[in-house]
Amino acid sequence: MNDINSATSCSKQRYEVHSTDLPLSCPMPNMTLWDGHPQVYLDIQTNGEVSCPYCGAHYVMVE
Repeated sequence: MNDINSATSCSKQRYEVHSTDLPLSCPMPNMTLWDGHPQVYLDIQTNGEVSCPYCGAHYVMVE
């Protein structure tokens, strides 16, 4: 079963996130998990950006 609204886990190196995406986790809820790493929660609120320690995906908070 394929969900066209699901993104492949960590397929991009940079993701823009909004306050509605908080709490932020990698992989994010809309990503498929079969090809990803364990889910980790990331603190983006301190600096407005953060990188995942597993895959290196960089998340940037946008308004």
